[in-house]
Amino acid sequence: MKPKALLVVVLCLLTFGVGFVFLRGPTPHIAISPETITTVGGAKITNTMITSWIVVATMIVVVFLATRRWDMVPRGAQNVVEAIVEAFYTLVVNVGGEKNGRRFFPVVATIFFFVLASNWLSLLPVFNVIGTVHEEEHGFVLNQTAGVNVVPFSSLGGLSAPSIDEDDADAHEQYEAAIKEGKTVGELFPFLRGPNTDLNTTVALAIISAIAVEMWGITSAGLLRYGSNFIRLGGILRGIRRFNLAAIFQGGIDAFVGFLELISELVRLLSFTARLFGNMFAGEVVILMFTFMTPLLVTTLIFYPLELFVGVIQAFIFAMLTLVFGVMAVSHGAHDADHKDESHDITDHLQVSETKA
Repeated sequence: MKPKALLVVVLCLLTFGVGFVFLRGPTPHIAISPETITTVGGAKITNTMITSWIVVATMIVVVFLATRRWDMVPRGAQNVVEAIVEAFYTLVVNVGGEKNGRRFFPVVATIFFFVLASNWLSLLPVFNVIGTVHEEEHGFVLNQTAGVNVVPFSSLGGLSAPSIDEDDADAHEQYEAAIKEGKTVGELFPFLRGPNTDLNTTVALAIISAIAVEMWGITSAGLLRYGSNFIRLGGILRGIRRFNLAAIFQGGIDAFVGFLELISELVRLLSFTARLFGNMFAGEVVILMFTFMTPLLVTTLIFYPLELFVGVIQAFIFAMLTLVFGVMAVSHGAHDADHKDESHDITDHLQVSETKA
């Protein structure tokens, strides 16, 4: 083995050993629902809410610092911000067209940059490790679904940080022994957690996206014309009025297709929510577990770069799907108008042919 390769192997093993012995923490507590940090006026303030506020504040500060001095020839931070925004605007215009691209860009860009900033900021080492420990003085029934972590604040390493399983027969004895040793028994509630690992955040983003898409469709085609894509009862009513069974059957099929269109609109909320939440929550769990098992080496070299890539991909997918659905919504009105004009042309042609005959 070459000396350089041997040196790399030795450094990797040394990093692995140092992280495993000195930087391991207690067994990570994984929960789907966000932890409540405090309550203000009856409203629960969760760690994902705090992180969302930090993300918004960070984006405002970055934009302010980058654009506080406008130059005709941009340079430095202004040049970087303008290049990113211009590239994304060009993409939106190329997909949605010049007219619709200008309408879609504010919503699509806001979703993209917020989701991206949330995903990337959540990878900072301060997430999920700094928080408050909820202690239990008269027992240890803190969490019915997971063991209670025994966090030894006096030691650097985490190998002496086991967890007490409430189902163990000697759980109470373990609790008393931990208290006598001066350890803090409780569950760590982190102050910061990724916003997109909370279903409430992803549902909110999905609802905003759906509202924007429907508003674009309504303002482009009109409420009645756009609504006719989902409620198609005209064919059935015409068939009943004419006592035509074939027309009633055709109208029933048309009404069923409209019902499926409505269902597909509602399913988008579920797909948007589950896709973003599932990917971000899974990434957080992977990082927590591998940081517990093999700190520094595997997490830093493999999973952090992977999560950086997943973060931008998920933000891009969420924003682009909003854009594509917006284009489809506004195209309904144009398609209906073209179809109506084509029907008029055919009717006029038939009337001319009958006159000549």
